[in-house]
Amino acid sequence: MSETDQSHAAYMSRALELAGRAWGQTHPNPMVGALIVEQGAVVAEGWHHAAGQPHAEVEALRALGRRPASGATLYVTLEPCSTCGRTGACTAAILAAGIQRVVVGAVDPNPEHAGQGLALLRKAGVEVIEDVCAQDCADLNLIFNHWIVRGSPLIAAKMALTLDGKFAAASGHSQWVTGPTARADVMRWRRYFPAIAVGANTVLHDDPSLTSRIDDTEWCPRRFVFDCSLKTLTAGCLPKLYSDAHKAQTTVLCGARSDRALREQLATHGVTVWELPEVDGRLDWTAFRARCTEEGICAVYVETGPSLASSLLEQGLADYVFIYQAPKFMSDCATPGIGSARQTQSMRDALELQNVRHTIFDADILTRGSL
Repeated sequence: MSETDQSHAAYMSRALELAGRAWGQTHPNPMVGALIVEQGAVVAEGWHHAAGQPHAEVEALRALGRRPASGATLYVTLEPCSTCGRTGACTAAILAAGIQRVVVGAVDPNPEHAGQGLALLRKAGVEVIEDVCAQDCADLNLIFNHWIVRGSPLIAAKMALTLDGKFAAASGHSQWVTGPTARADVMRWRRYFPAIAVGANTVLHDDPSLTSRIDDTEWCPRRFVFDCSLKTLTAGCLPKLYSDAHKAQTTVLCGARSDRALREQLATHGVTVWELPEVDGRLDWTAFRARCTEEGICAVYVETGPSLASSLLEQGLADYVFIYQAPKFMSDCATPGIGSARQTQSMRDALELQNVRHTIFDADILTRGSL
């Protein structure tokens, strides 16, 4: 890598840090960071704070407070937009400011717009350098990329496993499979996603709150519970999800045959109920995805146990997976693991991740990627 390439990467890394300041706060928009460099020094920085607010490029230009110097370079993690939405086109702002060089991380994933902003800048005489830290810039916006291309929510399955693929001991005891640093990373990803989902068994066994707790600050996403027969209401104690300060954020998903009185009990507690059709005795995830699309919910982080993980993977319903793996063995065939329904005859039948990323958290490893 040349010295110039290294400097481009260093500035883009800083732009990525800026974009990350709005972690999970821009949906359905992407997170974007930008900075302006003059004579080798960063003179202004900006990032997109939330949907409907100025884009990162405009934030950086406003932070500069003057016309950029001759030869100034704008670094931005995502291709500048060339169309007007709730804010003006960033390409117009760049040209009006007189920027003569733009360095871009990822290209706009929208097939209808991809490359148009770059072409417009080049046509106007601006030097454009693209694909700097492109993979990192694209990875930053997993949710936006999926939503804008597919028009449906990103369904991400998260699981914590031992080396032999077990979720818990035979007794059901599962606290904790992984260590504290890995669990802290789960909190970070909970903050990234606008919604989180669990199965009824997780609610009954763990009574989770499903909030994100970072630096003594608690944030609550939209919370979904898959409970076809509403068995979470028959255990004697009301789960936290139905009684805490964030209960209005909870939606319980049930089948048509579920007890009407139990549904009314949920409504009394201020909990929303969605009825979904059933397929082979399970709630229909395709219908759930469609309902989320209607509601504008662009992604769901599914914290799975063995049953839910198996269902999502075997039926091809998960778009993305997060697998936290601890250096432990249960070595017990009675302990719950992933999968039983797929009949695989060769390694060609294996489900394989794409765009794989690995992160080490002390002794634990996170493997994540798209399916």
